[in-house]
Amino acid sequence: MATCYRHPDRETGVSCSSCDRAICPDCMTPTPVGMRCPECSRQTTKTRTAQTLRGAGAAAAQATKALIAINVVMYLLEIATGGGGLTGGVSGPLIEHLSLIGRLPDGGTFAAPHFVGVAEGDYWRLITSGFLHESFIHIGFNMYLLWILGQMLEPVIGTVRFLAVYFTALLGGSFGALLLEPHAVTLGASGAVFGLMGFAFFELRSRGIDPFRAGIGWLIVLNLALGLVLNGVSIGGHIGGLVAGSLCALAFQQAQKMRQPSLAFVACGVISVVSIVAAIVVAGSAGLGSPHL
Repeated sequence: MATCYRHPDRETGVSCSSCDRAICPDCMTPTPVGMRCPECSRQTTKTRTAQTLRGAGAAAAQATKALIAINVVMYLLEIATGGGGLTGGVSGPLIEHLSLIGRLPDGGTFAAPHFVGVAEGDYWRLITSGFLHESFIHIGFNMYLLWILGQMLEPVIGTVRFLAVYFTALLGGSFGALLLEPHAVTLGASGAVFGLMGFAFFELRSRGIDPFRAGIGWLIVLNLALGLVLNGVSIGGHIGGLVAGSLCALAFQQAQKMRQPSLAFVACGVISVVSIVAAIVVAGSAGLGSPHL
């Protein structure tokens, strides 16, 4: 059992609803959104806005910075190898070998002399496609949202939880994209970013904050609406990531109520495995003929 962070000699099963530190009865302050530690109970204004989720901000968002750096490096490699890049498009060796495709035969989008895609065993595409981008605007928009959401979430929920949510949402987005468009070439971090939006939405609600007044709710609505009116946007990827991230938030909240935080990671693992298996099944049923042997 955990011990109070202010009184290490006292065991307790209660944690602060804001910072999640273990607190004993002498350190508990009842609030409308749960028990608070002495420090958090004095920060009453933070329960009213999205600032509650910002924690230490950019200084603590190390995984967010690393993810952005990886995406930028991959984008520069796309340009260096003659694909995507500043001119846009889905061409070049990196996109051909790492983007998300259900199944693509000879004479398809790529000039590969063989069948390619998740259905052909290219399972890495479910992850690697989330680190490729079609154009400067594409990566710029996704990285801006990742930076904003990362500063909000990572310092509060922790780096390990943040990465668990990010990659679970990425896989959920890959499944969603293949479900709606198994023949299309899909790339981008938007599935994972939508997952972070969904997580933030339910995390704000759990802390007594209106997600729409905080801006997250309207951000989700706006981005979903843009996906409906703009060409080339993966609606399935956005919705898949949003659903996966939202489920992660609900899992973490339920695990906290049960005093079993490890169950949330189990839930993320289950969501990820289901997304992978479902994506493979969907890709395999695309029905584009038999592969060359």
